[in-house]
Amino acid sequence: MKYRNASEILPDDLLRELQKYAPGEILYVPAGKDRKKWGAGTGARHFYDERNAEIRHKYFKHREPISSLCDEYGLSDETVRKILYRV
Repeated sequence: MKYRNASEILPDDLLRELQKYAPGEILYVPAGKDRKKWGAGTGARHFYDERNAEIRHKYFKHREPISSLCDEYGLSDETVRKILYRV
């Protein structure tokens, strides 16, 4: 994210309108709504969804202990519990 002076890019009437609401403040302008969700472009979301499904399957179907899942996946006890009980 980079800083740009609003007076250099906005029309004068829009700049004056913004100054009514936030004079001298720094504003964040979010990107458009067509932005991808986290991990969608890299495949990370798919990877973690599959890993979490495996963890749930091993715990609920095969009764593997949480400590064993922590060791196998390199996760903390708290993280495994969050995965198991997330609604």
